[in-house]
Amino acid sequence: MAVKNIVKKNRYLDSVLLMLISNQIKELDGIVKASVMMGTDNNRALLEGDGLLLSEGKEAGANDLLIALLVKDNADLEVILEEIEKLLSQKKKVSEEKGSLIPKSMESALSIMSEANMVVISLPGDYARWEAEKALMKGLHVMLFSDNVSVEDEIELKTLAREKGLLLMGPDCGTSIINNVALGFANIVNKGNIGIVGASGTGIQEVTSLITNAGCGITQAIGTGGRDLSARVGGLTMTGALEALIEDKKTEIILLISKPPSPQVEDKILDILEGCPKPFIINFLGGDVEKSKRRGYKVAKTLEEAAYMAVAFVKKEDYKKIEFNYPLHEIKSLVEKEWSKFSKDQKYIRGLYSGGSVCEEANIVLDDLGILINSNAPIREELKLKNSKKSVEHSFVDMGDDEFTRGVPHPMIDFTLRKERIIEEAKDPECAVILMDVVLGLGVHENPAEEIASAVVKAKKIAEEEGRYLSVVVSITGTSKDPQNRDRQKKILHEAGVIVMPTNAQAARFSALVVRRES
Repeated sequence: MAVKNIVKKNRYLDSVLLMLISNQIKELDGIVKASVMMGTDNNRALLEGDGLLLSEGKEAGANDLLIALLVKDNADLEVILEEIEKLLSQKKKVSEEKGSLIPKSMESALSIMSEANMVVISLPGDYARWEAEKALMKGLHVMLFSDNVSVEDEIELKTLAREKGLLLMGPDCGTSIINNVALGFANIVNKGNIGIVGASGTGIQEVTSLITNAGCGITQAIGTGGRDLSARVGGLTMTGALEALIEDKKTEIILLISKPPSPQVEDKILDILEGCPKPFIINFLGGDVEKSKRRGYKVAKTLEEAAYMAVAFVKKEDYKKIEFNYPLHEIKSLVEKEWSKFSKDQKYIRGLYSGGSVCEEANIVLDDLGILINSNAPIREELKLKNSKKSVEHSFVDMGDDEFTRGVPHPMIDFTLRKERIIEEAKDPECAVILMDVVLGLGVHENPAEEIASAVVKAKKIAEEEGRYLSVVVSITGTSKDPQNRDRQKKILHEAGVIVMPTNAQAARFSALVVRRES
């Protein structure tokens, strides 16, 4: 096998395109490994650690596209390079065929769309900071998809946005839905009267999808970026977005979604809510709910609860906490059907997640049921996995974490690592249930159910050949309006023998009943 590096000088692609193209290159004949990334110091170090960096690759700069390949000895390198060039130029060709004009600058874009009041920026960190400032000075709201923006720059940009009465979402803001337009990794959802502000991408996706699937809709879902609620940044976007939703006449109820803020920022948010004229629901996933309850605020412990509390308000119904959407006798029958086929040694749940917030929600659900979960993102520090690639007893792994995505596509785009892990877990004689999320929407894999189903069929066969039965439980984050279509994805999974539950939280509860062998 041979390593090959290709450097495209001054050629930038955003992280989503990089992930998609990496995935497509890996499918080419003769490719063993492929990684497409910008030539930053960190990225070059990652490639060097994987043995994929040559002298020409070391010369790549942060603004250069770096392609690293491991190819088979008999591979036709000339054909491979031609195919890669086709993939890189594909987007441009499609645009030309459609006759569309691609603006080369913000100024040229504004000359075409003079009525625009928002810009989405996906550039290397240094450039992103300056383009974001330029946009704010022009009176534009900003969704900053880019990461690698310093916290100092983030504070400066968000302070400027506040001064100008604008919102800066990000940096590293991967999900927003603005005026019913899905941006980044987001789902196609209903219009409605529920306003959302969140520092959680998959959290926003799960909640907005559940709201739509329940027949309601949203006004806005405003992403903040993961650092916004830190003590240093001070919740500048969260508080600004909250104030905007309070003023918005179409928004009748507000949802706040986040992992726990810093104590100072939490107090600031709770103080703003003190005078909020609209009903609101707080979901600080994994946080101290009592602090908000003492003020008399409505608090949801899970994403599911937050969504259904908002739906109950819209439908003018009393909120009643439910364990399952289906009748209990149906659940019990299905639970017994699953565990009755286990061998005596099968007792553990293995959660393989692409979304960090849904992984945490499932962990919280099981912790409340007295089932302690080992994880690379634990809710109890003493349960942190020593090796994220090796499950111990009950284990949940966030496979969207940086340690799994360095130099490779995100698991919502490329299912290779998750499919391999499904097979590995199936070989463990103590594994009873594999629990997963399947995320639909824009920017993700075009048919995730097919990817999961192919691995599940193999995994179930491995267990069967060893005299065991493997239960696979999944929730789908998405709607029937998504390009992948939730109903179609559900059918594919059912045909592979997968149990599909209506929500991520219910999938976790169902798995708990199965491993406890309840009836």
